[in-house]
Amino acid sequence: MVNNYHVPVMLQPCIDGLNIKPDGVYVDVTFGGGGHSREILKHLGPKGRLIAFDQDPDAQMNVPADDRFIFIDQNFGFLKNNLRLKGFKQVDGILADLGVSSHQFDVPQRGFSIRHNADLDMRMDQHRNLTAAEILNTYTEDKLHKIFGIYGEVKNAKSLARAIVTSRLEQPFTDIDSLKSAIAGYIPKGKENKYLAQVFQALRIEVNAEIQVLEDFLLQAADVLKPGGHLVVMSYHSLEDRPVKNFMSKGKFQGEVEKDFFGNQQKPFNVITRKAIIATDEEIAQNNRARSAKLRIAEKI
Repeated sequence: MVNNYHVPVMLQPCIDGLNIKPDGVYVDVTFGGGGHSREILKHLGPKGRLIAFDQDPDAQMNVPADDRFIFIDQNFGFLKNNLRLKGFKQVDGILADLGVSSHQFDVPQRGFSIRHNADLDMRMDQHRNLTAAEILNTYTEDKLHKIFGIYGEVKNAKSLARAIVTSRLEQPFTDIDSLKSAIAGYIPKGKENKYLAQVFQALRIEVNAEIQVLEDFLLQAADVLKPGGHLVVMSYHSLEDRPVKNFMSKGKFQGEVEKDFFGNQQKPFNVITRKAIIATDEEIAQNNRARSAKLRIAEKI
């Protein structure tokens, strides 16, 4: 079954960025609704291969019936080992469309959306133990403060953390409405949706260890790409974009690029996109999710 609600963001720039060769081996590490994967398959010949990763069981409903396609139901933080298990040491291109898929937002019981009441879950991988409810009910005030401040960039993160710790003394958090009710007095007037989106983003990143997984993935991508292979990454907020930009340009997440004894830069990639590619006004009008997307492309040295 192929879903009909997933609109791939910046589809053509992603395909162009991969520089697809008909007989090449490509990886879509965020399969989701399968939109990008189906387009990649159109550009592959009979000997080409596409390997797709997704830890969300719902994504398997969208797997195409194609002998050139291999699906791996794993987090892309385990990229290198899973490719080797399938017999691939190196590949010609890797695509990552980060963040939450449209489907995950649209299914209320997953707990990703501020629009619906549901359990405070937010797990992309349902086998993980940590949920948003457990974070809210067990994390210390100081740890909550850091999560909301760093991952959500919430301005009153300290007050918010204190309110949560105080509220759970009377009753533990179980669903989205209980969270909204507890923090209602701390939400700036007229900015309710933006504020809640920041709070949810912080919880989701912590539940799924998204930043650590992203960094693990980028390091492995540098190992498995062939020289000349392309890495194409689309991010949706600065916390994702920053490590992608730094790693592509410097080969590390912080600090300056390392040099050898002769002054030659030691880094795995050459950046193709000096500035991030953003969606056109026309695409944003058709797909609001594209509004915050930033696409970066690099070539393995």
